[in-house]
Amino acid sequence: MQEKVKEALDKVRVSLQADGGDVELIGVDDKGVVKLRLAGACGGCPMASMTLKTGIERVLKQEVPQIKRVEAV
Repeated sequence: MQEKVKEALDKVRVSLQADGGDVELIGVDDKGVVKLRLAGACGGCPMASMTLKTGIERVLKQEVPQIKRVEAV
């Protein structure tokens, strides 16, 4: 499952990097919880939580249906 998550993150990473940010995969647990760290401009952005939920989480759930939740660490 972690490989599928990495592949899905590569799809959203392009958009994040275009705005000066990035995302780092910390881990995926057996309950379908993905832990991510937003970096660069995304790390301190006031819209980071919205990007995480409405952008990254949505894409990950579409690409990897086993994903239940995405959390920032």
